Amino acid sequence: MTHRVAPSRPREEACPTRTVVLVHGLYHRPEHFDRVTELLRAGGVEVLVPELHRGSLAADTAAVQAVVDALPEPPLLLGHSYGGSVITGVRGAGRLVYLAAFVPDVGESAAALSATSPSRLQEAVRAEPDGSTTLRPDLAADLLYQDSPAPLAAWAVGLLRAQAPGCGRGVPLHHGWKDTAATYVVCGRDRVLAPALQRRMATRCTDVREWPVDHSPFVGEPGLLAELLRELLAGGVPRG
Repeated sequence: MTHRVAPSRPREEACPTRTVVLVHGLYHRPEHFDRVTELLRAGGVEVLVPELHRGSLAADTAAVQAVVDALPEPPLLLGHSYGGSVITGVRGAGRLVYLAAFVPDVGESAAALSATSPSRLQEAVRAEPDGSTTLRPDLAADLLYQDSPAPLAAWAVGLLRAQAPGCGRGVPLHHGWKDTAATYVVCGRDRVLAPALQRRMATRCTDVREWPVDHSPFVGEPGLLAELLRELLAGGVPRG
């Protein structure tokens, strides 16, 4: 594993928390985080995993915002892939973690950012009669979960669901990474979100980790992700 540290920005005093909110990406469900959730809860961490698929980035962001607003303390908020656009727009997080995720700036969308770097995901996208899209099961495992054993990858593929159009074109109205400590995890073997693009977006965050893993380490390397989150929790979560 390699670990790069970006220049830090000043933050206010630490606000310890034992709460983590995990935000999934396109086509995914909360259940995809089950292996990480189990490890964290076994150590006494409260974990919440809201369901997205509300029809737009604004609606997805509002759903996560409601979860954060209901908590007694600012949580550690992790977003995977498209989930990075969601957590960017949420207010009140104690720390942000971007896992192979989009970190949009003013006026940027996930779709616009991904257009700057080639991705193999479009190979697997299949249009449905109702206007939604799904991922071809025969390609999804190799693109999303290539580091996982076949039975585990098949489980993850079986959880994938249809995706409403347009979410990736949404533009956040707030940019939490500008005033809240943020950690970026670059997935160096990613076949969906190009590692080069991840590294460019990671420069917007407070610190950066790089792991030689696929797009979905919460499936293939749950212990690695749980360890990072426990480390960040133990270090205290700075207030934005």
